[in-house]
Amino acid sequence: MLILASASPRRQELLRQLGADFVVKTARVSEDFPADWPPARVVEMLALRKAAAVAGELTAGLVVGADTVVVLDGCIMGKPADNRDALRMLRLLDGRTHSVFTGLAVVDAAGGKQVVAHEETRVFFSAPDKRQLADYAASTEVLDKAGAYAVQGRGARFVQRIEGCYFNVVGLPLALLNQILCQEFSFIL
Repeated sequence: MLILASASPRRQELLRQLGADFVVKTARVSEDFPADWPPARVVEMLALRKAAAVAGELTAGLVVGADTVVVLDGCIMGKPADNRDALRMLRLLDGRTHSVFTGLAVVDAAGGKQVVAHEETRVFFSAPDKRQLADYAASTEVLDKAGAYAVQGRGARFVQRIEGCYFNVVGLPLALLNQILCQEFSFIL
């Protein structure tokens, strides 16, 4: 059995897209981390906290945890506090290239085996019209997204191009997940 330790509708939709049978079970874990941790370590450890917490409540199954952050100039940008904060973030990203990191953790609830990895994608972001940026920042779409935009939603109009995995920017790098499940756990999606 595959268990997704995430309430994210985007991650759920991506797994459904692959035809995966899974259940969703989330756990409340601390998302605090030391300020000196690099982004890759942050997302890997947060993904592992989520997956391990859910696996600890089960006797069987492969638990998948994930965490995504946007990084600009080495600084992690989480989810905006409100629409005003979203506009601040979008203005910082405008005309710049940033990275999206997603950490993946898969934990075997029965055997305890843990595999942790991450994906990085570079995103070239620019709003040709500042009014569009302000209008977008006022929408509800920005509020639960790292970096205050959804590449699979209205925010797509600001993404000029990406280098790397598109699905990583959405929040679940599918090829990396498939590789971990297949090679490390002999699980076929």
